[in-house]
Amino acid sequence: MAFRYEEQMQPPEPRRVTDVAITTHEHVFEVDPRLMERWVLQQTFPNWDSLRIMNARGDHLAWMHAHFAKSVVTGSDLLAEVDAEATARSAQAGSAAASVNEAPETPT
Repeated sequence: MAFRYEEQMQPPEPRRVTDVAITTHEHVFEVDPRLMERWVLQQTFPNWDSLRIMNARGDHLAWMHAHFAKSVVTGSDLLAEVDAEATARSAQAGSAAASVNEAPETPT
């Protein structure tokens, strides 16, 4: 088995996903390295190592959950909680604004 430098050390051309994220390999999303190079030294990984790390994420996450998590919360649960809190805050702000706009009672 030969190591072909160009094949292993040159990732596919990055494709922009958002203004801060790119993807090189399918299902591998990363922060655009240009945004991090001021603070984080960028390392070059062989393609096989990037794919190995990506494919091991599920096992690593399962291990972390088994050893450190009291409970596992899904992203959709977090979003639902944030939405519920925002709705409650809006309702409170609306009732507070309504009470401020009410005319004060006058004694008769």
